[in-house]
Amino acid sequence: MADAATPSERYRQGMATRRAVLGEAHVERATAAATTFDQPFQELITEGAWGTVWSRPGWTKRERSMVTIALLAALGHDEEVAMHVRATANTGASREDIAEALLHVAIYAGVPAANRAIKVAKQVFADMDAETAA
Repeated sequence: MADAATPSERYRQGMATRRAVLGEAHVERATAAATTFDQPFQELITEGAWGTVWSRPGWTKRERSMVTIALLAALGHDEEVAMHVRATANTGASREDIAEALLHVAIYAGVPAANRAIKVAKQVFADMDAETAA
């Protein structure tokens, strides 16, 4: 893993991808809140999730966004669903894309998981619409 003084190329790529998907403000909050306790975790997700998986060629950020939301919904990770639904503003995944992904969740992971994720997504969309209107 990288350390703060000498980040690896994978870490630098991961941070760039993470910022592109989640937004500068979100990443700044996450990095500012890191402590010695969770710094290794922050490095792991930056290098592994963002620098390796999200930075791979082949799938667009839109496609990765839809798959990520479906997986998080299936696993019941509501906070992460909300974060990734918000990130669709940066990935190009539309609300219709998310609705389709959550229909797949209903069939393959269960109606309760999809129902919960739909509620989360609707709240995030309402919040985003209110921010745009303000």
